[in-house]
Amino acid sequence: MSQCDWGSGSRDSGPQGERVYLGIDFGTSGARAIAINQSRGIVAQVQQVYASAVTLPESWRKTLWSLLADLPVQVRQRCQAIAVDGTSGTVLLCDRTGEAVVAPLLYHQAVTAVDLPSAVPGPARSMTSSLAKALWWQQNLDPASLERAHTLMHQADWVAWLLHGQLGLSDYHNALKLGYDVQALQYADGLGAWPVVDWFPAVMTPGQAVKSLRPEIAAQFGLPATCQVKAGTTDSIAAFLASGARLPGEAVTSLGSTLVLKLLSTHPVEDVNAGIYSHRLGDLWLAGGASNTGGAVLRHYFSDVELVSLSAQIDPAQSTGLEYYPLLRPGERFPVNDPAYLPRLTPIPENRLLFLQGLLEGMARIEALGYQKLMALGSTPLDYVYTAGGGAANVAWADLRRRALGIDVGISPNADAAFGAALLALE
Repeated sequence: MSQCDWGSGSRDSGPQGERVYLGIDFGTSGARAIAINQSRGIVAQVQQVYASAVTLPESWRKTLWSLLADLPVQVRQRCQAIAVDGTSGTVLLCDRTGEAVVAPLLYHQAVTAVDLPSAVPGPARSMTSSLAKALWWQQNLDPASLERAHTLMHQADWVAWLLHGQLGLSDYHNALKLGYDVQALQYADGLGAWPVVDWFPAVMTPGQAVKSLRPEIAAQFGLPATCQVKAGTTDSIAAFLASGARLPGEAVTSLGSTLVLKLLSTHPVEDVNAGIYSHRLGDLWLAGGASNTGGAVLRHYFSDVELVSLSAQIDPAQSTGLEYYPLLRPGERFPVNDPAYLPRLTPIPENRLLFLQGLLEGMARIEALGYQKLMALGSTPLDYVYTAGGGAANVAWADLRRRALGIDVGISPNADAAFGAALLALE
């Protein structure tokens, strides 16, 4: 049976002198680096919050240098390769020196009044896609900025460029939302007539060696001059790689600020109208999508302390009867793809416990509907779900999800996207 080549790992300090592989995860509010050995054991991990007083992308640069500096010297000295993941759909428009021409557009920022090519893959048709943002820049930037514009880079591309110094490179996970056809391994037909293609990066396989570190970076941080920078990936796929899911039918549900579903399948599935698409992963495919529901909704109404204390009191066997579709604002991507889709958050009971349980029930129903849609499109049937993200340890939510899904769910052995990026560096 086909399986993914990436496995899970455990903490293991390893012998002195053992080779080390570094994964760096750049998220929405901060970044994390995890170093692993050849046995996939974690030997070091550090994290940083972005400096609020520093504008993007300069805060990403400062954070990268801080992460490297914070790693133990002996870990840096043994580092053989580095891979970076970043938030999908976060993009920069850079000049010939790699510096940003304009402030980056983040993954959740939608652009307006953009006509997208009809031939591009589904994920690129969203108004939050990399392609939509490129077209918006081309149509709205002032002439001086357009004159400087040279290369479009995703967040992971730009951070990796800081390390290896070669402009104009991406990976086919990040490039999917730029109009890259991951089945044909080329940009979609019909894009050639659009001026923005001059900005598009060359696309590599995630985990493919790009080149060695910049000599000055290796010298500054005590890294080997031979340390290779590998092509990266998106944060959600890095988290999937870290999860332990390897066989077709295994899936990962990640509850971060949004709810992301990924199901490992023997073949790709797609439904543009439902926000469903597939990423290539070796000889298998990651079918899934991301809903706008998730932890951001929970934290809008509850503190972290309340989430822990109230969740412990939930009785999953007693349904609230509340038919919520928890969103903070109108607009949904998956399993319903409708920018005007309205939240359903009424009635709100006075009992805070019932309100929280109703929200969690709503999220469980959205998750179940998402996997049902994937299977209806012909994906490998769902067999087991690993859970990652901030909600992974919520026992009550897990019980509610088991009831909604009709199968067992568990916690990912490792939920860190940085760990998944480290596995890319190791391969």
